[in-house]
Amino acid sequence: MPSGTSAKSAKAIKAASKSSPSLRKGGGKGSKLPKRHIPWATIGAVVVVVALIGALAAYLVPKYHAKEELKNPSAYIDGVVKKEYPAGQHVPATQRVAYDQTPAFGGPHDSSWAACTGVVYEKAIRTESAVHSLEHGAVWVTYNPDSADAAAIETLKKKVENQPYTLMSPYPGLDSPISLQAWGHQLKVDKADDARVDRFIKDLRLNENTYPEVGASCSNPTFDPVNPPPFDPSAPGPDAVGMDGKGASQGSTTDPTELGGGLSGIPGLEGIPGLEGLEGLEGLSGLPDGVQNIPAPTDAPAPEQPADQPAPGQ
Repeated sequence: MPSGTSAKSAKAIKAASKSSPSLRKGGGKGSKLPKRHIPWATIGAVVVVVALIGALAAYLVPKYHAKEELKNPSAYIDGVVKKEYPAGQHVPATQRVAYDQTPAFGGPHDSSWAACTGVVYEKAIRTESAVHSLEHGAVWVTYNPDSADAAAIETLKKKVENQPYTLMSPYPGLDSPISLQAWGHQLKVDKADDARVDRFIKDLRLNENTYPEVGASCSNPTFDPVNPPPFDPSAPGPDAVGMDGKGASQGSTTDPTELGGGLSGIPGLEGIPGLEGLEGLEGLSGLPDGVQNIPAPTDAPAPEQPADQPAPGQ
């Protein structure tokens, strides 16, 4: 007969097998792990979302770039320098500006702009006046008279002469034979027949997305094309207005003298700044920057009063 110890051992093994599922099902190393459930539906949804995002990006990004190019196509012209400048900062005719670029293409400027109705200036002109023309949407074509030959100058002249919102002048000391300026944009080239010259003019002249004073005039009868305010080749002095605009007056981009509204009460003087010294403008409002209102004479006779109305002060 089996011993009592053996019987107890058999009972213990039997009890353990009942309490352990792995032992009941075969247990040990040979037992099978529970199956994993892969969330195929979730994975499929994620793949679909990623694909949709990619498709939208492929569709929208080219349209965004096309829209930006439509606003300012010059961004795709090789060599164009672009900077942001505040508008409407005016200085008087004798004030210099310490510009950060040569030639300047933005920043504080003369309150009187250079005529830019396709004018080809034979003499170098005041930089501060030319910059104001850029603010009106013009393109300023400059050349170094010492490095640009006669043929190049003639080619440029044909691109500018009698063309609206365009002006051209020599620029002594220019570090490139030719330089083109629009408000906030500049392109320097070596040759007048460079294809980028025509594209720069086409893309930036009167491009309302790139200059501040949309609708401003380029005509300025007070700016003499034969004897314009002269170019000053010397370095600006310590009293020059800086690019931060400190010391400059804040003009309005809706100044009627620039937008063709003229002086209040005087028809026929549309867009003419700098009316200093003209008689008969006493006490008028709306004069350009730098022109003070002239009070009426103190000894002028008082206006006649109606018979039934007492004079002032009575």
